[in-house]
Amino acid sequence: MNRFYFLIWLQWAVKLTLYTFLLAFFIALCITLFIYVMQGMQPLETAIKTALLTVFEFWFFFSWSFSLLIILFRSVKYIFNRCIHGYELKLLSCPSKENKEQNVINEIGYGDLVKVWRKWFMLMIWIVAAQMIVAVIMMKLLSGHESIFGWFSIYVLYIFILVAGYFSLIILSTKCKKVRIVKC
Repeated sequence: MNRFYFLIWLQWAVKLTLYTFLLAFFIALCITLFIYVMQGMQPLETAIKTALLTVFEFWFFFSWSFSLLIILFRSVKYIFNRCIHGYELKLLSCPSKENKEQNVINEIGYGDLVKVWRKWFMLMIWIVAAQMIVAVIMMKLLSGHESIFGWFSIYVLYIFILVAGYFSLIILSTKCKKVRIVKC
């Protein structure tokens, strides 16, 4: 079972990283090109290249955060119905008035994921918050820095999100009644 959770987390983490990077890169590139065109498409000299690179870096960091939220939602869809090491996560439908039992959803749409994603996202927020508290305490005890959050960046937050993703996948099947682990 541990191998299942690790492998599903690894697939999720790789996809999350790749798609977040690509979407952030695309958004930053589009904004940079838009600014370059709006400024009259000056000849690419060293100063212009440096300015464009600075604009790209600024928008890349900003769009990384935005892209992460979008890809976090999209990535939940791909953890279901994948047989990994003899187990798979199944998403169950809500019981209706006529049918009191929950059925497995084979074709998962984004509308089916909203309730599960909210629970999973809140679980990840709590785990990341706990990690940040532990990290602040450790930084305060082990280093003499005056600044409490001087070490914090979007990349550190991203590492915290990846770690929280692993533990949230383990907890998700027990916390959310619409998610079940079955043998395949």
